[in-house]
Amino acid sequence: MRSGKSIAKAASSFTFGKDCYLMEQNQLALLKHRLPPERKTWLVTGGAGFIGSHLVEALLQLGQKVIILDNFSSGKPANIDDAVRNADEDTRRLLRIMEGDIADPAVCFRAMEGVDYVLHQAALASVPASLEDPVAFDRTNVGGTLRIFEAARQEGITRVVFASSSAVYGDDCHLPKVEEHIGIPLSPYAASKAITETWAETYATCYGMDFFALRYFNVYGPRQDPNGAYAAVIPQWMNTVKENKRVYINGDGSTTRDFIYIDDIVTTNLLAATAPSNEGVTRLNVAGGKRTSLIELFETIRSVFRESDPSLEIADAIHRDFRTGDIRHSTADLSRLESALEFRPGTALRDGLRRILPR
Repeated sequence: MRSGKSIAKAASSFTFGKDCYLMEQNQLALLKHRLPPERKTWLVTGGAGFIGSHLVEALLQLGQKVIILDNFSSGKPANIDDAVRNADEDTRRLLRIMEGDIADPAVCFRAMEGVDYVLHQAALASVPASLEDPVAFDRTNVGGTLRIFEAARQEGITRVVFASSSAVYGDDCHLPKVEEHIGIPLSPYAASKAITETWAETYATCYGMDFFALRYFNVYGPRQDPNGAYAAVIPQWMNTVKENKRVYINGDGSTTRDFIYIDDIVTTNLLAATAPSNEGVTRLNVAGGKRTSLIELFETIRSVFRESDPSLEIADAIHRDFRTGDIRHSTADLSRLESALEFRPGTALRDGLRRILPR
């Protein structure tokens, strides 16, 4: 167990944009309007991670009680430090941090005590890493998620919002991606996310629970780790350009992705948690709704850097082989998201990149 006062003050190896992230005021206003007026207790698994720490920060800004459950295998104490940096002492007292593994049933049951809402983000999240160690992904993503579902059921919590992935679309060739059609998974990571959706269906059928399976597309924003072999493309490329190195593009650059800024992920999670009851599993694409090729992404990053410094020279990217397990083209249909939550992500890619431009 860790208290808010004992969180390490280690500095991040790379800083995006402002020293401390603050959610856009218009989205905070929307959430204040949609959330119940009384203070509730929220469990955020993986709360020390990139996405989880932003959820924690927004909830604290909204005056909610928050429990973080994280084993700190990939999450960082520095992310929590950033999340509470602008908080006063009264707000910091609303946060409790548990260090533990979601694969441990006893840990999950302890974390769930007194909880009103569950935002389950904890997972292993790399396609290449899953190809190297599929058993680890099954243990955490499938087994750990099942234990969270069971702990919620035992605590009498009827709704769980959890992070799924656009990877579940696999070899499905339809564009844009619609929730009803998925293909064969192209990686153990994709399979693990598809299986968690099946477990949600089972719990909904057998126990009357309801779930929101949020199929994240390509999320980016402050606190995203740019380092390591499995880093996401945007922080990795921005760090590479910052260090005046050459960017590598897997394939010919025509591969497409649908990028979504972290504010929109946070808003979607909180709206899903507090939406009217709807027994069953609601699968939602969570994306920007725009198809961007890797070549277009690189040129946009280059342009944003040059806005900051017109004299900056940025070399052309180097192409290499396509990466095994990657989906070739991806863009989301957002009709169901808009219908279910009356919300559409609205942060344009260029605007989001400007916010995280390294200083």
